[in-house]
Amino acid sequence: MTYVIRKLNASSKLQEIIFKEYFYRRQTYQDLAYRYSKSIVWIKYQIDTYIPAPKKHKHREINLVCDATFYAKRKDKIGTLVFKDTKEKEVLIWKHIQSETVKEYKDLKQQLEKLGYIIKSVTFDGKRGLPKLFKDYPVQMCHFHQKKIIQRYITKYPRLQAGKDLKKVMYNLTTTTESRFTKKSDEWYKIYEDLTVNPVTGECFYKHQKLRAAYRSLRANLPYLFTYKNHKNLSIANTTNNLDGGTFSPMKKKINVHSGMSKRLRLKMVDEYLGNYKKK
Repeated sequence: MTYVIRKLNASSKLQEIIFKEYFYRRQTYQDLAYRYSKSIVWIKYQIDTYIPAPKKHKHREINLVCDATFYAKRKDKIGTLVFKDTKEKEVLIWKHIQSETVKEYKDLKQQLEKLGYIIKSVTFDGKRGLPKLFKDYPVQMCHFHQKKIIQRYITKYPRLQAGKDLKKVMYNLTTTTESRFTKKSDEWYKIYEDLTVNPVTGECFYKHQKLRAAYRSLRANLPYLFTYKNHKNLSIANTTNNLDGGTFSPMKKKINVHSGMSKRLRLKMVDEYLGNYKKK
């Protein structure tokens, strides 16, 4: 009996080694088949049947940053919603999703709380409904996402002077204070409040809907843009870059080395990567 258990453990360990060489060291089926003197079919079976170890948790106080990333579009669209602690730079919990909804955030939040973690702050990308979901905690809107929202409405190189001036207001977002930023945005609104004529075409019915939408977004998110400065003792992140560039980008680079893989194998790689992610 002891011999059988040892043999199973050795087999399981070998399977883990093969999977990690395939994923982390970017080995091909052919490379691994040659190294272990096995057939490609045997190697594929080891990789396909490998199950990543479950995440180990150590409950504590955390500064949460949350965001989702997607790997495909249209009918094959699949993504992963991730909650990460910026204090210890550890991915805590995640969930594979087909669309980024408040319900998915709520599910992960409840799981996180059941695991005993104590949330001290939350940084998010500005999705509607999240401030209400996390109303019991200091909430920070990602500065990068706020700038991208404004840019999407007024473009990178706005033609209207109003757009150019709004871009100048946004430029100082990370370096100014909440009172100064609010004052500048109020001044912008007073100047362009009655803007109804397009100076390029002279058409009076033109309402500058995108410009107005940009300002509405800014005003709606203003209460959450300076939380990190109002709670300096918490060391709150003012962007979700800890996830976007620090976790998602390197993970996708490793996954995309292996083209043509199944959705199931792709998500298994995601589970493996996130389950072992803790930046030193």
